[in-house]
Order: sequence, then structure tokens, then C-alpha cells
Amino acid sequence: MVPVWLSLSLSHLSLWAFGLVSVLVFLKLTRLLLRRQMLARAMDRFSGPPTHWLFGHALEIQQTGGLDKVVSWTHQFPYAHQLWLGRFLGFLNIYDPEYAKAVYSRGDPKAPDVYDFFLQWIGKGLLVLQGPKWFQHRKLLTPGFHYDVLRPYVAVFAESARVMLDKWEKKAREQKSFDIFSDVGHMALDSLMKCTFGKGTSGLNDRDNNYYLAVSELTLLMQQRIDSFQYHNDFIYFLTPHGRRFLRACQVAHDHTDQVIRDRKAALQDEKEREKIQSKRHLDFLDILLGARDEEGIKLSDEDLRAEVNTFMFAGHDTTTSAISWVLYCMSLYPEHQRRCREEIQEILGDRDSLKWDDLAEMTYLTMCIKESFRLYPPVPQVYRQLSKPVNFVDGRSLPAGSLISLHIYALHRNSTVWTDPEVFDPLRFSPENVAGRHSFAFIPFSAGPRNCIGQQFAMNEVKVVTALCLLRFEFSPDPSKLPIQMPQLVLRSKNGIHLHLKPVGPGSEK
Repeated sequence: MVPVWLSLSLSHLSLWAFGLVSVLVFLKLTRLLLRRQMLARAMDRFSGPPTHWLFGHALEIQQTGGLDKVVSWTHQFPYAHQLWLGRFLGFLNIYDPEYAKAVYSRGDPKAPDVYDFFLQWIGKGLLVLQGPKWFQHRKLLTPGFHYDVLRPYVAVFAESARVMLDKWEKKAREQKSFDIFSDVGHMALDSLMKCTFGKGTSGLNDRDNNYYLAVSELTLLMQQRIDSFQYHNDFIYFLTPHGRRFLRACQVAHDHTDQVIRDRKAALQDEKEREKIQSKRHLDFLDILLGARDEEGIKLSDEDLRAEVNTFMFAGHDTTTSAISWVLYCMSLYPEHQRRCREEIQEILGDRDSLKWDDLAEMTYLTMCIKESFRLYPPVPQVYRQLSKPVNFVDGRSLPAGSLISLHIYALHRNSTVWTDPEVFDPLRFSPENVAGRHSFAFIPFSAGPRNCIGQQFAMNEVKVVTALCLLRFEFSPDPSKLPIQMPQLVLRSKNGIHLHLKPVGPGSEK
């Protein structure tokens, strides 16, 4: 039998615990309401689509066709409109070049309300850092993307692409369409493993494949979390099955990265292995990170090293997968442009059977087609900032410091006030004469300003090499019964895959 004094103590303890939780919930709710009031007051000069009382605009943008829904709002609300993800998180959603320039030319930090969700996965790398530490990391990493470093990667991209194309030869014999996205993803990861970690030619192993699946899972869970206000609180989120899936996938990604870094550090301790690494045909990204020093001789800490490797692995593999897949889809839709690109590549190669660094600059028509694909299907359709100081826009409206900005790149690239016939695929938009007369912030697939994508030249080179080799091997055509359904998942994916028909190019045409 429980003593009376103990039952009274437990009763008082429960009462105190309930009271404490109630106070904490009240304080949190009060803070959220005050934040909402601040954000709403900041945007009071901007109208927007009707909001759900609880979900804001989240339900509409989560639905199939949500991206095009935002494009339709550009006609109703010139320049920008309010965008609420739930009741408490509000952004000014912009899709006008002058508005984009006003914010993205300054270098304001990434919006922590969104990018803090990345911390558990990739840590504090270049993607989420701000202030002096961001500047330090950017400076340390920039040499890793110098053209002397990028030049040898052309052969690496080609090597990985040919493995994928050999696989496609077998699939093409079945004379039915198949989803290219997963194969492109594995190819992009294989390339990145070679460029980042100096991985050999053996292809992806089981651990690499598990990493690929983990990253796919993480991007899906991250997008769902961003769009679902009930998951914005860390404590609540990590108690849910959704949050536990996220943590498990993070562990797989971390184990993979940590093992690779450990292997490289161990190899550097061995003199023979160190000589082998130093005599490689090219430096890889990990070599550069391990050797990076600032003016005072300080190198990256182990934590910083892991964060930058995780950041580069995500940004360098998922975005190029999206980019290459949508470029090939565009090629399939427009056979006249596909044929012209193929002829250009064949003319550049002549009697050679392999691509060189200097060839990339000569692929003028292919480059225009790639950029037009990026316009219609930007690899990263939306990015976010938090204003560190007030901003004044071209139409006289303004926002105070602390306001949140969503740059909707997808809507900007299809904005009919910026682009004539925006839904039409027209590579000549990117001819030198047309580019010269266009606003510098009208086309920003790699974001813009001082915080633009540090790896954009790496990505562009890979897209050119892989697309060129694909067009030399196959003719691509769409499957009308399985047209892709666009879906933002940090990067632009397709809900049902990207299914294409492939037909081998005749022997007289292939190089």
C-alpha cells in the first residue's frame, strides 16, 4: 500500500509538471504569435492569395501542380506576394528580377526558419553558414573550383557516364520506356565520389548505394518538413515517425562520409599511400579541404570538414541529377534541337572518340539548350533569405530587417512580364545578343549575388559532358503515357519519374 505522504508528493509533482509544461507552451505560443504579428506587419503593403486559417498556403503548394499554381499567382500579384507555410511562418515570395536584385545582390544570410532543418544532416557548411565564418569557408573552398582543378574532371564525368550508357544499351533493346532519374542519380554520385574522394573505377558499392537511397529519403523528408508547419518544431518533429526516419537516414549519410574521411586520413599517415595520393592524375575535393589553410595557417576542424563534405555531396549530386534528367527530357520533347546538338558535338569531335576540356567552350548550341532547360526546370526551384537590414524595392515598397524572403526561381523563370512566351522552349533566348539585353537577375538557376552556388561551373561542366555523350549514343523521345509530374523536393524531381524511349544512334553517327 502506497503511503499517504508519497501519494500526496506524487500528486504535487504532477501538478507542478503540468503547470511548468503549460507555462512553456504558453510562452512558446506567445512568441509564435508575436513573430507572426511582426512578419504580417512587415508585409502589410503586399497582398497575396487567400490563406487557410491554419495551413496558410501550404495545402495549395503541396498539391500536384503547386509550382504552376505559384506561376499563376504572378499574374495576379506583380513582383511579389505573401506566402504563409502554416499560421506562423510567412515569407515575401518574389519572382521579379528587380526584386531579386534588391535582396540577392547583398549577401543576406539564409533563412534559419528553413535552413536550420539542414543542420542535423549536413551540419554548418557553406550552405547554412553566415557572417565571418561563411566568408572564411568560401575563401578556403574557392580554390577547389578553379579551372585547373576542374579540367581533369571531364574524363571522370565521361567515365561514369559511359558506365550508365552501357547499362542503357541493354535497357534500350527492350524497346520500351524507362525512368532515367535513378540511373542518372547513381551516375552523378559515382562521378562525385571520384571527384570528391578520389574513388577508383570500381563503381558504387553497397555502402554508396545506401548513401544514395538515404539522400533521396532525406530530400523528400526535408521538403515535407518545410511545407508542414506541424513539423517545424524540433522537439515535436523528432518524436514523430517522420522525424525518426529522418534521423535514421542522417545516420546512414554520416556513416558514409565519416568512413571516407577516416580512410583518407589513414592513407595520408602511410608514406606509400601518401605518395600514391600525391601522384594522382588530379586533386580531389577532399585533398583540397584537408590542405586548406587561412592566412593564419588555421585549417578546417574535423566538424567543419565533415560539414563541407556533406554539403558538397548533397549539393553536387542531387542538383546535377535533377539538371541532367530534365535536360534529357527537354531534348526528348524537341527532336529538332536534339538533332542540332548532336550534330554540333559530332563536328567538334571529328575523328576523336573522347571529349576534352577545350571542347566544352565550343558547345554553343548545346549550352543554349541546357540553359533553356534550366529556365523551364531549374534544379533548385526555390531559395530563402532573412533580411539582415531593411530593403527598398523598385516600386517604392520596402521590408524591415528580420523579414523572410522566398525567391521562387521557377516562377521567375516563367514570369510572362520577364519572358516572352515563357512556356515555349526556345534556346535562342540565350544567344549572345538576347542575353545582352536581359536583366542580369532574370535567369538565376544557381542563385545569384555573393552567395551564389560555388560549384556552378563544376555542375555546368558535368551537365555538358554527360548530355553530349548521351546524345552521341541515343536518340531520346518521351513516353506520352508517362509524362513527368513536377515535384519540388529541395531539388526539382518528378513524382512519377522521367520515362523516356531510347534508340541507339546509327554507327555512322556515333563517336
